[in-house]
Amino acid sequence: MCLAAAQRTVADDFLPHSCHCYFLLAGASNLPILFHVEQVRDGRSFATRTVQARQRGRCIFTTTISFVKDGSSGPAGTQVSHSSAMPIDPATKLPVQPPPDDYDGEPPSMAQGPFQGTQIQILSPSGTSTDPRDKKTRQWLRSRGKITGGTAAHLEALAYISDSYFIGTVTRLHNLWRFPNFKPEDFDKLKPEMQERVRILHQWEGMGDDPRDMAGRPTLGMMVSLDHTIYFHEPKRVKADEWMMNEMESPWAGDGRGVVMQKIFAKDGTLLATCVQEGLVRLQPPEKEAKDSKL
Repeated sequence: MCLAAAQRTVADDFLPHSCHCYFLLAGASNLPILFHVEQVRDGRSFATRTVQARQRGRCIFTTTISFVKDGSSGPAGTQVSHSSAMPIDPATKLPVQPPPDDYDGEPPSMAQGPFQGTQIQILSPSGTSTDPRDKKTRQWLRSRGKITGGTAAHLEALAYISDSYFIGTVTRLHNLWRFPNFKPEDFDKLKPEMQERVRILHQWEGMGDDPRDMAGRPTLGMMVSLDHTIYFHEPKRVKADEWMMNEMESPWAGDGRGVVMQKIFAKDGTLLATCVQEGLVRLQPPEKEAKDSKL
């Protein structure tokens, strides 16, 4: 929504190329959000906007967005150009291919919300590495239904989709148990309908077929996004209602935080955007420590 508000204040031939966001306070879903746009700079080639999302008089989210005038980069001979290639399917050794347009492989419990996706894959070069530094996640995503409203609407949808499963990548690469209210060892004690919900989510996030296999793994205690950056490389080629490949990896985690980098490709292999997110990632203390902390 902040991107949408900012785009309404610049000329149609100015396109966003970077967006730097900070999550400051938890928002209340039952209260309206006011968006305040500050016109920081309007130049011939670049324009800058700062947007604050406010609730109850407090800023809960802020972003600075830079726009570049379309075609202002100069002739082709004066530019440096390269781009990451589409990820390779380890099975075929060819670029990954999108699902069919009529894809309906989502479990009913996952087939909700404004975007559609495939099951997350967790991959490593060897296929067996347990080192988080070696692993990546891949998932195809697109908006649910056709998007109207031109390039601006597609960019807003991409920005929304880019936050999907983002900082949670750290937990997947570290193979953490994501349900702090019960242990994998207690899975059989759950009601059948809850077992099915947990099993589907566990499989959907690429964590395996049987949640009980996670017995003994560390448990996630807290995870919150702190900031989010998007670099739009090819804004006019973004079609968020077509399949986009999202590949994520984590170069670092420590000191209670984690960083995830994301590349978003169009189905033809065009690198559309690169995103970076840092978040708070803390483990649940061991049972003894948790009890001691309450004394």
